[in-house]
Amino acid sequence: MTALAGLISLCLHAVLMVASAPLLVGLIRRLKARLAGRAGPPVAQPWRDLKRLLRKQPVVADTASWLFRAAPAAAAAAIGTAALLVPSFAFGMATASVSDLLVIVGLLALGRCVLALAAMDTGTAFGGLGASREMMFAVFAEPVLMLVALTLSLLAGTTNLDTIASVLGSGALGLRVSLALALGALMAVAIVECGRIPADNPATHLELTMVHEAMVLEYSGRHLALIELSAAMKLLLWFTLIATLFAPLGIASPGLAPLAWALGIAIWVAKMGLLAVALAVFEMTRAKLRVFRVPEFLGVAVLLALLAAVLLLVSQGFA
Repeated sequence: MTALAGLISLCLHAVLMVASAPLLVGLIRRLKARLAGRAGPPVAQPWRDLKRLLRKQPVVADTASWLFRAAPAAAAAAIGTAALLVPSFAFGMATASVSDLLVIVGLLALGRCVLALAAMDTGTAFGGLGASREMMFAVFAEPVLMLVALTLSLLAGTTNLDTIASVLGSGALGLRVSLALALGALMAVAIVECGRIPADNPATHLELTMVHEAMVLEYSGRHLALIELSAAMKLLLWFTLIATLFAPLGIASPGLAPLAWALGIAIWVAKMGLLAVALAVFEMTRAKLRVFRVPEFLGVAVLLALLAAVLLLVSQGFA
């Protein structure tokens, strides 16, 4: 019965992640438009764009190799697998035993590297520009993720995401400065990883500001649809990861419990809505940073993550 419940909850989780990811992007666009005094596009517009792109035949450059064609599917598979490992409304999913923070970090790095290699495959200037900027940001982002994983594993005794969220949700650890610092570092990395303001602007195609958009500029048709879907899923993945780690309230316990799952889904939707509002307000009140200022932004995240780990080590050492 436990295995069946884990499989059913995993299937529901997968449907939620795929169906909700474009809607989350549409909600953020709608909120930003309303804050700017415009009506804005419908929330379901990203799904309409994906359907339109899926009907179009991709145009591939003559200089592109098999890597360029395979990269969208490979990146979508890596991000989709990572999304399946992060619990949204229930613990004890079929992937709970492999739901590890280090595995999630590795899958995100795999998706990033595949797209960067594909961007350089065609030999265009924009592709190389976007790939170099993406790798420059990754040099700062990945140490932050590893330090946050270290901090959380020291508190919970493991890097398993289900166990960490259960320990933090139990309230046994209380309020800790290390957790607040880790949260700040993780949110800064999430902004950069998802290409949001102030690190990047997903709505621009200007040479001086493009990062992610420069890498995927050569894609079209169903290839571009896969990339857009994986980018939306990455944003939802980060939102879910932050909510699961630092606000694990309402997540159902392992086992077949439809009522608890329904409540967990409702609470998860509310969390995603609150984070979407917070991101929209943040982006509307901040200006885009210059590209060479983004490492300074990430440097603050590295410092916060390092302080979180050091403070925790010191406090445990004197305990």
